[in-house]
Amino acid sequence: MEDKKVNETSQKHHMKGGDGPDSYACNSEYQKQVLISAEDLIRQQIDEHLNIQSPSFEPQYTFRIADFGCSTGPNTFYGVENIISAVKNKYKKSNQNQTPDFQVFFNDLIGNDFNTLFRNLPSNMIYLVACSPGSFYDRLFSRKSIHFAHCSTALHWLSKIPKEVIKRGINRGRIHYLGGEKEVKEAYAAQYEEDFGRFLNARADELVDGGLMALLMLGFADGDAFSLSGLRIKYEILQSCLEDIAELGKITKEKVDSFNLPLYFPSESELKALIEANGSFCIEKIAKLASPLRHKPDPKGSTLQTKAVLGMVFEEHFGNEVVEEVFRRLLDKLVESPVLFDNKYWKDTNYFVFLKRKGVN
Repeated sequence: MEDKKVNETSQKHHMKGGDGPDSYACNSEYQKQVLISAEDLIRQQIDEHLNIQSPSFEPQYTFRIADFGCSTGPNTFYGVENIISAVKNKYKKSNQNQTPDFQVFFNDLIGNDFNTLFRNLPSNMIYLVACSPGSFYDRLFSRKSIHFAHCSTALHWLSKIPKEVIKRGINRGRIHYLGGEKEVKEAYAAQYEEDFGRFLNARADELVDGGLMALLMLGFADGDAFSLSGLRIKYEILQSCLEDIAELGKITKEKVDSFNLPLYFPSESELKALIEANGSFCIEKIAKLASPLRHKPDPKGSTLQTKAVLGMVFEEHFGNEVVEEVFRRLLDKLVESPVLFDNKYWKDTNYFVFLKRKGVN
């Protein structure tokens, strides 16, 4: 029963729906800038590694793209349109008389707000549309049916909290592994290894031979000190907000101690090792992306962005009223904290990972 409950938590890992002032659609500028910073790299890699001479890529067939972790838009539309533009350009450069039709599958968890996604579809779409709800840690498409897989700023989500952390209660006093005990970090790393392996296995089944995959992944550079991490400090502030509410008797301390965020941020060496161990893909490129922050975030904007991303996970564990108070307190504390204003705290890194499915091509 406990394992079943652990697995069910993944259904709440979707972003805040709708298009209101606290929605993900209105508070995902950081994620959009990640896509923009990878735009040229994706175009270059498609031009270099897409083999349109392969039977899998004949223009009379439909070119199928899957975007995993699409949320509610509009960022996902920006990402897939850049891919389509690059693929079209490759066909034109190769003097093809025609380009294929394009079909895009938008994937996210079943609880994702697909209604908002489809309401926000561009009016001048150049592709056919379908959705594929479900966890991207499982297979979602038939074998050898997808030509290009894309996932941006989503693979740091774990499918569940590591069992050891829950059963042994080894992370009391923290809501995340950053800054925690070594065994907590190791448990999170082991869960990430399992989850990322499942993701790669599922995509290996779905991609055609020579199919391409672009992953934009939030992590840390090898050797970066977690003690200076802005993410760690923000999670510690969230922890303190929960503790304040517990002291008021609105939630129990046990409820706080049993809460952990299902997030893991890999290093470049971890990513390389896991992809190579999987064996289904050639690593064509791994690169660090330029910082997506054009300017230092303000406390209100940072609070809204954090709530849009993590609010549903907090709500599942504590209830909606507590969530509202948590993020009111977060805003007040961010005003007093140096975490948003000092560059030394921003140690997270976004990685561009471009893979090619091994096969006959």
